[in-house]
Amino acid sequence: MDQLSPTDTKAILHSKRANMFYLEYCRVMQKDGRVLYLTEGKKEHSYYNIPIANTTVLLLGTGTSITQAAMRMLSQAGVLVGFCGGGATPLHMATEVEWLSPQSEYRPTEYLQSWMSFWFDNEQRLIVAKDFQRKRIGYLKRVWQRDRELKSEAFAIDDSEIKAALDSFEERTENALSTSDLLSTEAQLTKKLYKYASNAVNIESFKRVHQSSDSANDFLNHGNYLAYGMAASCLWVLGIPHGFAVLHGKTRRGALVFDVADLIKDAIVLPWAFICAKEKATEQEFRQQVLQKFTEQKALDFMFDTVKFAANNYAVTQSGKEQ
Repeated sequence: MDQLSPTDTKAILHSKRANMFYLEYCRVMQKDGRVLYLTEGKKEHSYYNIPIANTTVLLLGTGTSITQAAMRMLSQAGVLVGFCGGGATPLHMATEVEWLSPQSEYRPTEYLQSWMSFWFDNEQRLIVAKDFQRKRIGYLKRVWQRDRELKSEAFAIDDSEIKAALDSFEERTENALSTSDLLSTEAQLTKKLYKYASNAVNIESFKRVHQSSDSANDFLNHGNYLAYGMAASCLWVLGIPHGFAVLHGKTRRGALVFDVADLIKDAIVLPWAFICAKEKATEQEFRQQVLQKFTEQKALDFMFDTVKFAANNYAVTQSGKEQ
């Protein structure tokens, strides 16, 4: 097999890539011009190929190792590699997932320059944060409206309870005077969505606890970290550092990753975490379901479109007027 060049492995745009892998108890290595992972059995070892040209994120969980040669090829292909705990979540919820971003001094700067032109202006940053929230709800409405599986599980966008919650959220978002107001409004909506979802699948007395052992909370943690991986990949491709958040704390490490991940979490991760908990699905089954929905609903495309729109449409020129 011929050796792949870096240009060969970048042929597929990140927003169009289909794969996100989570691996545990294996060794990732480069062999014959490919990136493989090796699983060790009692009698024989098995090699499996990782299609790096069509992969966005590689999450390495418990019991994994990776060679330098494999990291070099993954970097050339623009694959974001993350080390995490079991089940694609950190070992301790107080510890954030650690990312190894493929480095290139020739990444584009146009989006970073546009982003920074408005980021230091509190009013402009609030405007962008509101835009993120509006698009987040618009995406939720589209996904719940056209996903037949969600409808069959009683997740209906035209339900009076959901309509009232979303109408209140949109009104409070428009009237918000600060990011603190937006975060408070977001927290209220999330609580209502948790309550609606738990009632839809008949899970009684649900309470969101990050360090919990019940399936719904575990699946929410798991799905959220998959969304964080996609958000981090989107921002890396566009060359925007993770610290320049528009909603979460300005000094919080990786806060922009949370802003971008929030665009899709309520629409996809939240309902399927509860549905899979009701069906007593395994972590692997939940992960496959969520990743399939990310692809079906073009979640990564939506992230790219939202961030690029903000960078292009809210940039401020030196004269102080929006471009």
